Amino acid sequence: MNNKNNKSLEYIKDEHRVHLIVYHLIWSPKRRKPVLINEVKTECERLINEKCEQMGWEILELAIQPDHVHLFVRTFPTIPASLIIKECKGITGYFLRKKFKELLKLPCMWTKSYFASTAENVSAETIKKYIEAQSTI
Repeated sequence: MNNKNNKSLEYIKDEHRVHLIVYHLIWSPKRRKPVLINEVKTECERLINEKCEQMGWEILELAIQPDHVHLFVRTFPTIPASLIIKECKGITGYFLRKKFKELLKLPCMWTKSYFASTAENVSAETIKKYIEAQSTI
């Protein structure tokens, strides 16, 4: 689990806008195989953290279960959830399969599907608690 930001979610004000864009994203390995364990899980978390930092996306919570990933992330109004999913699946799929040859048994690392939900300031704490609870399973 990653808990980088314990402060409350506040609106960001920049030159031309005021915003609070937070996504709860979930995706899973192909055939929902429980492959996100041990070193694979650790490397997956590192890669997602690295990609989000590189793109300027703030991870509020990250919980990786053996058969799915929960990402609660804050971003800018110009960034669609589909781009975050694409970037995170892309980098993790490529590098995890390159490093862990056992993942080559899957036809690809991730399913095409994903869950995406926006969160407002009121529900953000509820989502964070849910993801925290997932990481204790």
